[in-house]
This record gives sequence, C-alpha cells and structure tokens, in this order.
Amino acid sequence: MTSYSGIMVSDYSNEREALVKAGLKLVEQGLVSRTWGNISVKVNNSEMLITPSGKFYEDLTPADMVLINFKTNTYNKTGIKPSSEFKMHSGIYNARKEFNAIIHSHQMNASTCAAARREVPAVLDDLAQIVGPSVRCADYALPSTKKIVRATVKAMRGRNAALMANHGAVCAGRNLDEAFVVCQVLEKGCKAFIEAEFLGGAKHIGKFEAWAMHQIYLKKYSKLADKNN
Repeated sequence: MTSYSGIMVSDYSNEREALVKAGLKLVEQGLVSRTWGNISVKVNNSEMLITPSGKFYEDLTPADMVLINFKTNTYNKTGIKPSSEFKMHSGIYNARKEFNAIIHSHQMNASTCAAARREVPAVLDDLAQIVGPSVRCADYALPSTKKIVRATVKAMRGRNAALMANHGAVCAGRNLDEAFVVCQVLEKGCKAFIEAEFLGGAKHIGKFEAWAMHQIYLKKYSKLADKNN
C-alpha cells in the first residue's frame, strides 16, 4: 500500500502515477490548458482510472484518480468527482476492447478542424497508419450527454481518433504511450490539412491504400516496434 499526501491508495499505484505524468505531458505539449480535457486508463476488464473534474494538471496526485466501473458507470460517490466526460470513455472502452488508454484533448489544429466540422482525409502517411483512413468529425452534442457518447463512438469506428464538433478531439491506443502518439500525429495531420487547403486544396491518399496502411500498422509494424523496445 502506498501513501500519497496522507491518503492510502492500495489499488493500481503504477497506473495512478502514470496518469499524473500524462496530465503534465498534455500541458507541456500544448494539447490542453488549465483543467480542460481528460485522460483514462483501463486497469482490468471492467474498470478504468480517470482524471478528476476541475483540478489543474499541475496539482494532480495519484490519489486524485477516480476508479470507475465502465460497464455500469458506477464509482464511489463519497470520494473525488471524476471528469464529467467519464461516460464517453466508458462508451469507447465498451465498444473497442483493444483500447486501454483514452485522451480527450483540446489541441489547436484538431479543434480548428472540429470547429469547421470537417472530416480530415489521410493527407499524410503517418496519419493513415496510426489514426486511420480518415478522421471523422462526430456530430455536435452537449458535453456529458448520451448523445455525445453515441456520436463519438460512431465517429471512431475503424479509427484511433475522432474530432468532436465544436469541442476538441478524442484519441485512443492500446496503451498510454500509443494514445499520446495518436494525439501528436492527429495534430500534425490536421495542421497539414489546414495549410494544404490554403495551397490549392489538400490531396489525400487513396482510401484503399490508407486503410491498408492502417491495418499494417495495427497488425505488424506496431507489434514489431514493441518487440524491438
């Protein structure tokens, strides 16, 4: 059992500490500011840890992370309040068993495309490989509603990320490191798309080629990278 600021936390100490570090990394890389956005990791087949509501990332401690059953959306309501978007994380985990980490960001270029409600095509090889054949924009819905959960899960089908209309982006991966890479590549791809549009229009990779590249990444390349590390 480990003690954090006088609070005894016996469950998932490594994952709690990883979320603290991830929150700081989000801020350092300009993917969020202040208390916006949220991060979660799946700790077993029915539970996740998620960042709390309304607390600055610089002030987070491992004990602040909230354990939630993502199958029932239940948690200890006498403790710290989880991020208001926890049901969206639950919806994604239930729909996509392969994901073990989710980052909801407000990164600038992705948010710009989300404000335009534009689907971002595969304009770069790494966008196709790591995110998918395109980046869909989920229909607008009020935060923390069932509608935004349904819309986001739908937009992420066959993808590792989606834009959220007039809101931001959500990125997922098989681990927290991969989820961060998805965020970074998404931001790069959205920036390239925006700027290419000003240069006469973005030219995208063919849909079949983009789909094939994503499948190769998922089934071969990323596994080889893990093995080499």
